[in-house]
Amino acid sequence: MKNNEILSQTPEIGEEQIQLLEKLSNAVSVSGDESEVRSIVMEEVKAFADDIRVDALGNVLVTKKAKVGDPVRVMIAAHMDEVGFMLVDDEGEGLFKFEIVGGIDNRQLVGKPVLVGKEKLSGVIGAKPIHLTTVEERKNPIPLDSLRIDVGPGNSKKCKVGDRATFATRFETWGPSLVGKALDDRLGVAILIELVKHTPENIELLAAFTVQEENGLRGARIAAYSMNPEVAFVLDSTPANDLPVWDEEENGRYNVKLNHGPAIYRLDAATLSDPRLINHLVKVGDEFKIPYQFRQPGKGGTDAGAIHKQRGGIPSVSISVPGRYAHTAVLIARKVDWENTMKLIFASLAKFNRDVLSVDR
Repeated sequence: MKNNEILSQTPEIGEEQIQLLEKLSNAVSVSGDESEVRSIVMEEVKAFADDIRVDALGNVLVTKKAKVGDPVRVMIAAHMDEVGFMLVDDEGEGLFKFEIVGGIDNRQLVGKPVLVGKEKLSGVIGAKPIHLTTVEERKNPIPLDSLRIDVGPGNSKKCKVGDRATFATRFETWGPSLVGKALDDRLGVAILIELVKHTPENIELLAAFTVQEENGLRGARIAAYSMNPEVAFVLDSTPANDLPVWDEEENGRYNVKLNHGPAIYRLDAATLSDPRLINHLVKVGDEFKIPYQFRQPGKGGTDAGAIHKQRGGIPSVSISVPGRYAHTAVLIARKVDWENTMKLIFASLAKFNRDVLSVDR
């Protein structure tokens, strides 16, 4: 496919896509209970899929056949789940002990409104007010055991142990910014939905909308084994580290920044990305003048950490939309970074062939 054809066929981010992202962000799908997002995904892609199924763990696995002979089987993964909470003990009068599902800092929790259970009942994460705490208590983060989700006596019988809860943040746009909960990884889910609707003809697309990423990359492990791709790209969101830090290095601690395009992973805590795929993304980005940046080595990881170790090994790389304040009640991303992530992955797929993997790692 010629470059001008690729550009003309690249999915665009318009009002329809923003409305879909809002729907995805506002949905409640804490790890292990991804049904609400799964229903949205199924409804969006069913008319475009050559095959669609839900596996035993709840992954949505979509196949979109190529229009050429002997295509490369390319897996694209994006996780449907989000961090949140699970009610673990009913203490009466609408007070529930809870555990964190996924990675959330206790310091972020006090006073946060939450939505609980399938009915999305309103609640709040409560703790002792400052008037009732000791000087010693105020020196330390509040332990999780001292926090409660309070839904009030009127809703106490509508909630039960095992129910999930998540932050009650509602999606908004602030000028160029996208603001909402769970944009990690609903941004990736939204991109993958568009790729199913607008798939480059040269590849066989294996789209995996995965579960339980935030709790150990569990869904991706099963999806990759089942789909058995030749190569995998993972779409996610990565923390932007671009708040001002004035030090002797003159902000040298900056990592990923908003407005600088998708972040390509070289390595993280779970994956050493395949250098051939990194080089392909960089080559395509330069050729199409799509801005990109590199996520610097550090903690965390994506579904690639599970995918690349399946069967005989699956060459894998991650591409993420940067966002501020990850794993809190709100994440802020930029529409332009979402758009450029879409452009980079679409063009990279359209230009992909087995020659990319024919060179030494």
